[in-house]
Amino acid sequence: MTHVVSVAFVFPGQGSQYVGMGRALIDVSPAAADVFAEADEALAEPITPLVYDGPEEALNLTVNAQPAILATSMAYLAALEERTGDIIPAFFAGHSMGQYSAMVAADVLSLADGMRLVRERGVQMQASAEGGAMAAVIGLPDEQIAALVKAGEAVGSFTVANRNSPGQIVVSGDRAAVEKASEVAKELGAKRAIVLPVSVAAHSSLMSKAADNMRRILADIEFGDPNAPLLANADARPLTTGDECRAELVDHLTRGVDWVKAVETMADAGVNQFVEVGPGKVLTGLVKRIAPDAEEFATDEQAADGRLAIPPYFTASPAGAS
Repeated sequence: MTHVVSVAFVFPGQGSQYVGMGRALIDVSPAAADVFAEADEALAEPITPLVYDGPEEALNLTVNAQPAILATSMAYLAALEERTGDIIPAFFAGHSMGQYSAMVAADVLSLADGMRLVRERGVQMQASAEGGAMAAVIGLPDEQIAALVKAGEAVGSFTVANRNSPGQIVVSGDRAAVEKASEVAKELGAKRAIVLPVSVAAHSSLMSKAADNMRRILADIEFGDPNAPLLANADARPLTTGDECRAELVDHLTRGVDWVKAVETMADAGVNQFVEVGPGKVLTGLVKRIAPDAEEFATDEQAADGRLAIPPYFTASPAGAS
């Protein structure tokens, strides 16, 4: 097992899903195929038919997208380690729902528990969705964020849900508050403010019922200590015990994701290579804007055999020597 102190593994959240993800991967990786089989076994209804073949509308539902991304992310990790041997990075970090992937990767949760929990997370979030909305705000100067929050809070429940990269945030809360803030954002200098086609006000106080329910569910689940630090979504503090990880999965439902601080924290600690493990390249693009001097690498590469790209700084071995 190799411990790589200059590398961080980052795991994408909801929105990175696409129909067909992982289908090419299982053709080149028995380990990835085993992950999908185990993921299916953990759920009452298999997820892989939806992952491989859609329909897209069903895959995009929160209750399906989240377990689909977890299964695919773990399949990519298994395929990567099949080629390079087991790897322990300096940090694990997941964006929102990607925290579940990070915790399975760090041996905090079993894959089976992770699958069941993330499906339940989607159910609870959807049940708490009434009246909520989210909007992406692009190009708003950082010094105007406080004014934007004040404008939204004047109408209803409102918060910054994601700080994704410099000049890119996502806001969340009551629909009227989000719509009002989207109008004000342009007056404050934002280039664009787009109300997103979702009904779930993620990472806001509207998720308090979902958080309470998940707290009760998580209390009965076994959590191990991570084999390398994970970073909390809200403030990028290191999570080093199973109990801290359990609390994180409750807290991050109602608190925001400061991805900028997470990446900066890892870079300040000496990480200069970020590997996005899972479908798509969303986090790779965000890291590039936050830490332009670092190397970013996405394992999901359309031109690669099986859509599996191996970071050049890992030594590939067909036998997966550890």
